Amino acid sequence: MKAMIEKLRNEINSLGKKIDRRVKIMEVCGTHTVAIFKHGIRELLPKNIKLISGPGCPVCVTSVGDVERAMEVSLQSDVVFATFGDMLRVPGVKKSLSDVKGEGADIRVVYSPMDALKLAVEQKSKKEGKREPKKVVFFAAGFETTSPLIAATLDIAEKEKIENFYILSVHKLVPPALDALLAGGEVEVDGFMLPGHVSTIIGSRPYGFIPQRYKKCGVITGFDAIDILQGIYMLLHMIANRTFSIEIQYSRAVREEGNPKAVSLMEQYFEPVDTMWRGIGVIKASGLGLKESKKHRDVNTHYDFKQTVFEVHSACSCGDILKGIKEPFDCVMFGKNCTPENPVGPCMVSMEGSCSAYYKYIGLNK
Repeated sequence: MKAMIEKLRNEINSLGKKIDRRVKIMEVCGTHTVAIFKHGIRELLPKNIKLISGPGCPVCVTSVGDVERAMEVSLQSDVVFATFGDMLRVPGVKKSLSDVKGEGADIRVVYSPMDALKLAVEQKSKKEGKREPKKVVFFAAGFETTSPLIAATLDIAEKEKIENFYILSVHKLVPPALDALLAGGEVEVDGFMLPGHVSTIIGSRPYGFIPQRYKKCGVITGFDAIDILQGIYMLLHMIANRTFSIEIQYSRAVREEGNPKAVSLMEQYFEPVDTMWRGIGVIKASGLGLKESKKHRDVNTHYDFKQTVFEVHSACSCGDILKGIKEPFDCVMFGKNCTPENPVGPCMVSMEGSCSAYYKYIGLNK
């Protein structure tokens, strides 16, 4: 492994010398951001090759409004609210799910949507007299990696007639977000290290607009040190030769067509909707909402919730960090008012958030 890493390092350095300018590569996935720090990848690269982090952390891009809605749902007396643990501390306007849990809301941390479905079955078994069993609402957050799992869980709920299971969908889609970033013109990037996990589901074809419309390249990359270095080498080779395409480094897990069965199941239950990305804004057709025929599983149809626009903390730079315009060190709050113990912005909450990774692996010094 050491010999392979050294070989790739030499090849990358050789390519770096052929490119007489600074090159910016965006790693889209938060798991890549952590792996790059963990393996010391930045220290192996030529000085003219810069890695920047993108919006690939689902916790980080969950909007303030979605967090406020989740808290509002969890406070209903007839609701058991189920969520992944990393969503608990994502800040809303003044509170988080963790805060309202401490105030008495029935919030359960689960490891999969199937765990939430089991809670719904348990609530049905506790039914007493004419009292309806509590609704179990799953906070359905994540990218294309998790949405097929949630669709599969909904499918089981439908077939087994578990009527008290609902979701609050805040799903996000990666390709529309990248399209919006490039169309906005704020982000200077030469190529993308594309997410391996997401791409196991959707394949490489949905990224075709990157070379076709924007003349940029992308490589779907795995997560160990050799994967990442190979991905960077493939990107630099295209950049040096001015070729623009989407290539697959993570071929042991990703096919061009993706996983058609998973995509089909996802499309059976969900359809694209416009949605708010924290710090970025509304991106058209970048979220997933339940189809009309499945709306009875949408908790929004069962309560009269207010539609409110929320402001984020004015001094927090998470939006620009998620877009790759700034680094965590550029935020005046980083490591001062905002730390993993007291996160102000979502990029510091998640283990895969850029600010959290910088804080853990670099500290306060650049």
